[in-house]
Amino acid sequence: MAAEPVTLSETLIPSGVEPDLDHIRARNARSVWHPMAHPGVHQANPPRIITGAEGVYIEDDEGHRVIDAVGGIWNVNLGYSCTPIKQAIAQQLDVLPFYSAFKGTTSTRLIELADRLVGVLEPEGMRRAFFTSGGSDSVETALRLTRQFWKLAGQPGKVKFFSFKKGYHGTHFGGASVNGNDRFRKSYEPLLPGCIQLPFPSLYNNPFGIDDIDELTDVCLRQIEQEINYQGADSIAAFIAEPVLGAGGIQVPPPSLWPALRTLCDKYDILLIADEVVTGFGRTGSWFGARAWGVKPDMMCFAKAITSGYFPFGALMLNERIESAFMESGPEGAIGHGYTYSGHPVGCAAALATLDVTFSQDLPGNASARGEQLMDSLKVLQSEHEMIGDVRGKGLMVGIELVADRESKTPLDPQLGEALADRVFAAGAMIRVTGNIIIMSPPLVITESEIDSLTQALAVGFAGA
Repeated sequence: MAAEPVTLSETLIPSGVEPDLDHIRARNARSVWHPMAHPGVHQANPPRIITGAEGVYIEDDEGHRVIDAVGGIWNVNLGYSCTPIKQAIAQQLDVLPFYSAFKGTTSTRLIELADRLVGVLEPEGMRRAFFTSGGSDSVETALRLTRQFWKLAGQPGKVKFFSFKKGYHGTHFGGASVNGNDRFRKSYEPLLPGCIQLPFPSLYNNPFGIDDIDELTDVCLRQIEQEINYQGADSIAAFIAEPVLGAGGIQVPPPSLWPALRTLCDKYDILLIADEVVTGFGRTGSWFGARAWGVKPDMMCFAKAITSGYFPFGALMLNERIESAFMESGPEGAIGHGYTYSGHPVGCAAALATLDVTFSQDLPGNASARGEQLMDSLKVLQSEHEMIGDVRGKGLMVGIELVADRESKTPLDPQLGEALADRVFAAGAMIRVTGNIIIMSPPLVITESEIDSLTQALAVGFAGA
C-alpha cells in the first residue's frame, strides 16, 4: 500500500523537547517499522498508542482503560504493578547496572538465578542454564548447542531438526527454519536446510478428516516415525516443539502426545527440546508445559514471563546428558556462542523477583482456575454466535476460531476479525487476532471479576457482528 508523502521537517520531534500528545500522534508509524506488520498499512492506519498500565489494565492516548487480555505479548504474567520486580531492578541498577558474562567474569545475581532455576527444574532434570536476551535467542542457542552436542558425542551427521506444522519458534534464521507457519518463512527463504515440519494432532479442521482424537494422534505419531525412518535417525539431531502451540492458534495436544514423543525420541536417540517461551512459569496452569504432560525434555527454552516482561531476558536449560558431553570434552567443547546481554545482572534480578512472586501467589493455580472460568464463559458465547467455530485452551492460553460457516469451518475474513477486536476494545478489553483466531493470554494475576469483565467485553463485540 502506498503511503502518503511526509515532509520530514514538519513532523520531526525536536531533540531535547518534551513532545505533546498531538505531536506524538503526528509521528506515529512515521519513523519506525513495527514487528509483524506491513509498514505501509501501519502508516495509513497508525497503531494504538499505549501510554500507561496498572494491574491487568492498559490505557491508550485517548484515555481508554481496558483489560489487557493479550498480557503484553504472552509475557506480563504478573501484571503491570509488580512492585517487587520494579524494586529489584532499581536496586540492581544502583549496585551493578551491567557486566559481561563472557569468559572470565560473572555476577552474583547470575549465579543466584542459575542455581534457583536448576532447583525449580529439578523434576525435569535440568542441570545448567545458558542465559540469553529473549525467546528467539533461546531457540537459536538450543539449535546451535544441539549441533555441537552431537559432534561431541561422535555423531556429527545428526544435524536435522523436526518440528510441528503450525509451531512457532521465533524469528532468527534457525527459529524461522523450524517454524511451521509459512507467514514467518516465505519472505526469508532459503532457510536452514534439514528442517522438517510434521502434522500436529489438532482435532478441529485437521487435514485427515479424522474425528477421534486418539486415532488422529496415532496417525500423526506414525507419520513422525515414518519420517524418522525415511530421513534416517542417524541424521536427526532434535525434535523441537511447544508444549501447547501458541501463535499457531492455541493448539492443545492430547495428553498422550508428549509422552509418546519422548518415547520416540528415546527410541531413535533424538534430543527433545521443549520451547517453553510462552508456556513456562505458569501460563498453562502448570509451572511448565512439559511438566503438565509429565515429560522430561533434554533442553528447555525460556523467555517472556521469566521477568514478566519487565526486562528483555531469556534462558536455555540443559539436562545432565548435555552437561556431561560438554564437561567431558576437550577444546572442541568450548561454547563459541553468546550474546552481549547474556546473564545481564538487571535481568537476573528481575527474574529472581518474578520467581518469588509467582511462587508466593501460586499463579499457576490461578491460571488454571481463571482459565476454566474463561473457557466456561466462552462456551456459552459459542452457543449464541455461529461465527465461533471452536473454543480451546489450557490455563490462560485461550483461542477462539472464527468461521464464516460453522459446518464447513470456512475461516472468517481477517478484516471482520479485526473489526470485532475494535468493538471488543471499545467495550473494555484488548484482544489479539491472528488470521481468523482470537488469541488471549491475560496476566496470571487476573481475578474472577476481571475475567467476568473480559467476557462481557467479548459478548458486546460479538453482539455487534
